[in-house]
Amino acid sequence: MPDQAPTRSGRLQDLPARVATAAVFVVVIIGVLLFGRELGWALLVAAIALLSLREFYALTRETRLLPNEILGLAAAAAMPLAAMFFGKLGLLTAVTVFVLAALAWYVAFRQVPLADTAVTVLGVMYVAFGLTHLVLVRGLDAGALLVLTILLSVWAADVSAYFVGSLLGRHKLAPSISPGKSWEGFAGGILGSVLVWVAASQVSDTGLGLAWLVSIGIAVAVAGLFGDLLESRIKREVGVKDSGTMLPGHGGILDRFDSLIIVAVVAYYMLVWGGAS
Repeated sequence: MPDQAPTRSGRLQDLPARVATAAVFVVVIIGVLLFGRELGWALLVAAIALLSLREFYALTRETRLLPNEILGLAAAAAMPLAAMFFGKLGLLTAVTVFVLAALAWYVAFRQVPLADTAVTVLGVMYVAFGLTHLVLVRGLDAGALLVLTILLSVWAADVSAYFVGSLLGRHKLAPSISPGKSWEGFAGGILGSVLVWVAASQVSDTGLGLAWLVSIGIAVAVAGLFGDLLESRIKREVGVKDSGTMLPGHGGILDRFDSLIIVAVVAYYMLVWGGAS
């Protein structure tokens, strides 16, 4: 059914399920990040990318498109591992091979329309390519701390926006795409994200100046909002409320990680431009 703005009481009623689901994810993700080494982290990112991409392709099938799911999922599994073993060059190689394979699929089978090829590529570049930047961040000096800070800042922005928007939200931010979001909630999200990045500088030496950390915190909140609105726009076009039903209180995997997809790319390049290596 179409995505509708939840009432304030409805959002608060969903809170127990949301908190329980989020708690499980926090334990698993942070546990793998801190104790699973780079390979364990790459495998977890690959699993999240696979599940998210499956939901994305399911959404596109609602519009009568038929992406090449086998090719797309293979690429989604390969990109995080290629980035872990060979860095940015490995990711670039995986992207190149995938795009050429998708074009070959289009050329080889006359019954395959261009739209199916385009959505096959779009799904991988949107979901898997974006999430793979978390593997690249993990490979930086102090990579585990930086990934943890990214995750905590996204969660802080989400929680802050949720509560501030629920309690104080009056001015709609994007009513035609996501009616439940407000400018007040967005401001709360920025504050939550910035506080996490500032706190990270007090816990450990990130090698980045305070002003740049504040800038990253703001950028993470903006990128997270964009990622959320992007997925909401897709769901509104195909006429569904959630991308899936796997996560109680959150919908699908893509619903849970839509913000992080865009944040991972933005945060990685801001970290590199800021001097992280």
